[in-house]
Amino acid sequence: MYGCETWSLTLREERKLRVFENMVLRRIFGPRRDEVTGEWRRLHNEELNDLYSSSNIVRVIESRRMRWAGHVARMGEERGVYRVLVGTAEEKRSLGKPRRRWVHNIRMYLQDVECGYMDWIGLAQNRDRWRTLVSVGSVKCGEFLD
Repeated sequence: MYGCETWSLTLREERKLRVFENMVLRRIFGPRRDEVTGEWRRLHNEELNDLYSSSNIVRVIESRRMRWAGHVARMGEERGVYRVLVGTAEEKRSLGKPRRRWVHNIRMYLQDVECGYMDWIGLAQNRDRWRTLVSVGSVKCGEFLD
């Protein structure tokens, strides 16, 4: 997970991470004995989610990415990291490069919490509100801004 703040994950990669996480959790929690038949069986995904109370790996990556995005957005305009964040590429993307950019992941997260395409850099300037939005991903943006 080191450096996951800067990853630009595709949906396929996110699915692979969830599959890997479920595989590890099944290994940790082991099989369960079926109460009706008495046979051993693998745990279903819903059962794994009930047993493992923490967020899934994709949510953790999103949370860390949003926390880092807020940190960079609060940097001054003279800082190189900020310029990379708000800058755009002047050249055409070469073959094989990822189509989804890092900023697209930020916008997708904001759409998930129903913030849409609002000025997220301006929203990140208020550290307490941004931290609340990032830590509680289930909060809807309309409830958050009130």
